[in-house]
Amino acid sequence: MKILLPVDGTPSALFAVQYALRLRQEGLDASYVLANVQTPPSLYEVVTAHDAAVLDDVRRAAGADLLAPAEALLEAAGASWESEVAGGEPGHVLVDLVETYGCDAVIMGTQEEGEGVGPVAMALLEHCPVPVTVVRPPVPAEPQADLEP
Repeated sequence: MKILLPVDGTPSALFAVQYALRLRQEGLDASYVLANVQTPPSLYEVVTAHDAAVLDDVRRAAGADLLAPAEALLEAAGASWESEVAGGEPGHVLVDLVETYGCDAVIMGTQEEGEGVGPVAMALLEHCPVPVTVVRPPVPAEPQADLEP
């Protein structure tokens, strides 16, 4: 089974990678595709850079930096994976990557603020041709007040 793991550098994305690795530890025969999607450059970036190749290099390097912690987790686990830094609208690009790499499933984290299902996860849930699992990290336990009378 080949699983797409979208990684945006957030702790919840890394938690989703760890979840995917737990499935592998429990016996799932899986390989992974790590994907980071860089949004298109803003008009300001285009005007100030004057060179599309420079923007591409910067985005590719930024994506590689964001993928590095997830790659380290997969390396430590002895898992098989491929990595891709792509550019465009994340929801559409990730669906395209599922098809390009022949993925059987997607496992991804929730959005950070509010920990709800964000627009990228919603796009995948609505348009992805394979099952999508959205993994929520555990909520830290609230410290309990001392209940002495």
